[in-house]
Amino acid sequence: MAFHSLSICLVLMGLLLNVASGKDFSIIGYSPEDLLSPERLAGLYDTWMQEHGKTYNDLDEKQQRFEIFSDNIKYINRKNMKNDETYWLGLNAFADLTHKEFKARYLGYKMHSSRRALLENQKHSSFRYENMKDLPDSVDWRDRGAVSYVKDQGSCGSCWAFSTIAAVEGINKIVTGDLKVLSEQELVDCDTYRNQGCNGGLMDYAFQFIIKNGGVDTENDYPYSAVQNTCDSNRLNAHVVTIDDFEDVPANNENALKKAVANQPVSVAIEASGRSFQFYQGGVFSGACGTNLDHGVTAVGYGTSNGLDYWTVKNSWGPSWGEKGYIRMQRNSQNATGICGIAMQPSYPIKHGANPPNPGPSPPTPVKPPMVCDNAYSCPASTTCCCLFYMGQQCFIWGCCPLESATCCDDHYHCCPSDFPVCSVKKGTCLQNTQDLFGVDMLKRSPAQVNWEFAMEKLGPKSGSYGGIYKQ
Repeated sequence: MAFHSLSICLVLMGLLLNVASGKDFSIIGYSPEDLLSPERLAGLYDTWMQEHGKTYNDLDEKQQRFEIFSDNIKYINRKNMKNDETYWLGLNAFADLTHKEFKARYLGYKMHSSRRALLENQKHSSFRYENMKDLPDSVDWRDRGAVSYVKDQGSCGSCWAFSTIAAVEGINKIVTGDLKVLSEQELVDCDTYRNQGCNGGLMDYAFQFIIKNGGVDTENDYPYSAVQNTCDSNRLNAHVVTIDDFEDVPANNENALKKAVANQPVSVAIEASGRSFQFYQGGVFSGACGTNLDHGVTAVGYGTSNGLDYWTVKNSWGPSWGEKGYIRMQRNSQNATGICGIAMQPSYPIKHGANPPNPGPSPPTPVKPPMVCDNAYSCPASTTCCCLFYMGQQCFIWGCCPLESATCCDDHYHCCPSDFPVCSVKKGTCLQNTQDLFGVDMLKRSPAQVNWEFAMEKLGPKSGSYGGIYKQ
């Protein structure tokens, strides 16, 4: 592929002055020599594509992604050239994504204002570790076998489920001595009362779900698919690991969080939308970030490196991100909230005793047929057909709401779960009734599948397009 040399040269202009710093770039996926010529930069791009299994639809898309890649490596190099940073950035699988695309795909912690108010009313007042003293200088639950392998949420905003499951896996190992790898997919599919699958959720709500359900299944029996599917009732009833309760760590108190993490892995929420977070490769992260919590992760330890205190945090972006899937984040920062808000809303599950007898593999679940909207359109099984465009009394374009028996909102764009059937379009929330002060975020509809033969009959023989999709 021939790249536009002008765009490459513009990238190089911002890099050439920094090349001679003498830093070792081998651990972050590129070297200064890769940035000295258009050919080397294009070669780096091709190598990166092969390493991460990247393919594109056509040459135009490959060129567009190269432009984004070039801008990202410019940012990465500029940050790495600073001598006062305690961390470094690298080329990872996200290097061809704009920062906006990255945030949309991989962040999913949802703290809507109405949810926050409701959660405040449900807070546990107790904190079982409050009187702990003489805490160890460092803790790493990986060394004690209480942390499973690093998982990958994919392009699904299910970080809340991964944070929850990691904390439950940890306390189950501590109490029973057995590390069981548990199912995030069960939470994504089945915990839909207030959490919203790939559209985000909260760890406390997920703990409540596991308690009410009587346990959670294993990952092997209910594997992850990175999309929200219909809840598998057979696997929902496979109660392999149970928890008895959960508690919230006192907010904005890093010492309280330290007490909790000294005893078990803890679910925490952070702001991970900073650009440096996207490309974090190693070191103790002390970069700029705020307290707009948008990502659920798990604190699995703490320690000190070169005089800088840190939290060891397990992420869910796969082992190629960060330090083999982990990030060390500065501890004992100057802010009460902790860096990136890590001390704002920590919580952990409580488990008192053994699990019930293992039920064994679940029987296969019957495959449901797709939902037929009309002769021209259909939606996947266990979704709801919602009209996107009316002409008179007839629906001409259908969309799909990702839940069964959903309410289709009047804006022809959103929908609401059946247990929150009232659409508040202005607020962007779904309510249980018109007097409800709290709610959940609205869901977006996706395009329905088109049967072109019948769709073109609707339009008539003179029409060449339908719903913005052109028939070739």
